[in-house]
Amino acid sequence: MSQVPSDSAGGPMSTFMPQNIDAYPLEFTGTGGEYFRVWIVNVLLSIVTLGIYTPWARRRTAQYFYSHTLVAGSPLEFTAQQRRMVVGFVLLMLITIAYNIAANTGQDLAVGLFLLVGAVLSPFIWASAMRFRLGATRWRGLRLQFTASWKEVYIASWPVFAIALIWFGVFYGLQVLSPELAQALEAVEEEGEKMPMPSFTPAMGGLVALGVVLTLLCFIRLEFNYKSLLVLKAQVGAERGRWKPVYMDFVKIWLATVLVFILSVVLLFLVGTLLAGGTMALGAGLGNKLGMWVFVLIFVAIVGGVAFLFLASAPARAYREARMFQLMWDNTGVSHVARFKCHLRTSSYVWLRIKNLLLTVITLGFYRPFARISEYRMKCESVTLHVKGGVDQVAGAMVRQQQGGLGDALADAAGLDLIG
Repeated sequence: MSQVPSDSAGGPMSTFMPQNIDAYPLEFTGTGGEYFRVWIVNVLLSIVTLGIYTPWARRRTAQYFYSHTLVAGSPLEFTAQQRRMVVGFVLLMLITIAYNIAANTGQDLAVGLFLLVGAVLSPFIWASAMRFRLGATRWRGLRLQFTASWKEVYIASWPVFAIALIWFGVFYGLQVLSPELAQALEAVEEEGEKMPMPSFTPAMGGLVALGVVLTLLCFIRLEFNYKSLLVLKAQVGAERGRWKPVYMDFVKIWLATVLVFILSVVLLFLVGTLLAGGTMALGAGLGNKLGMWVFVLIFVAIVGGVAFLFLASAPARAYREARMFQLMWDNTGVSHVARFKCHLRTSSYVWLRIKNLLLTVITLGFYRPFARISEYRMKCESVTLHVKGGVDQVAGAMVRQQQGGLGDALADAAGLDLIG
């Protein structure tokens, strides 16, 4: 008896075995001017309705980007039910309001329960959102699905619980290293008295640093687990996703991101030092003539410090986003039917992000829709879809693999729009 061939990375191998491979670069036909009209209406209505319009704004935005993204000449479709987006938004708002009330009224037990339940439910929330997003995506009559079981989702979510254990261990270790700290905490809990905090020793600093490093590694592992699960358990017709990256690929990108951040901080610090030195020299020259302008200079310095931190992180965030985008789309396929290749240039994307950031600040935020369009266009048009055989033949065969009307109804009912 013949056996169905399988692939350890992407599940069962496809039954499609054509020889010719056609390339289809992705296209984006949207413009900044068009999206500005969508964006400004969304912003104004969200302000007028005190944020209640948010789910409608999210749907309009998704429909605009989907309808202007062409894959092999055909646009994507966003078919999400507005009712399910509103339900997800209302649930999140109610949870947020309840948590804030508990936190502001000093209900420590309730706050602790909220945090515990949030940690337990976070994998469910993520998976529900992925089911919703993929189930709402259509292309040439094909619907995407996220088929991971809840058991698989929670197994992939082990870093969430590992982080909680890490900081429980760090907190306990600090009390062991410093009995005075434990006594101070007990006094606060029992009598509400404030005792002087003990000195922070190198051993305590090393323990906290270890906790931070382990937390970062767990966070990277969580990101890797979720992205790999999303691709491997995504399905088009009867074809599953294919995935090549490994955990160390993600670690390397994060290490490089930290290096970019450090270099950005050093560069901006040098520039800021030169500017501050010039300002101080000017102030010393003017002496008492400055008067009230001293307070203006202090205010500018504070605002400049905040802007410094924001600007210093921008290149690193753009670098990580570009590298992660390359890694994902250069190593993702659909069974053995299709694969993607990405030629996004990291340096070009970083410079585009810096330019967009400066223009957004200069225009008081009104350049934001143009910035978003330009960044999305650069990423989208850097991707090429390679299909074995004619795209019409492959898409038609996948449509026939679908479950039909009942499958569409189940896909539309799956998940809620619970995360941004």
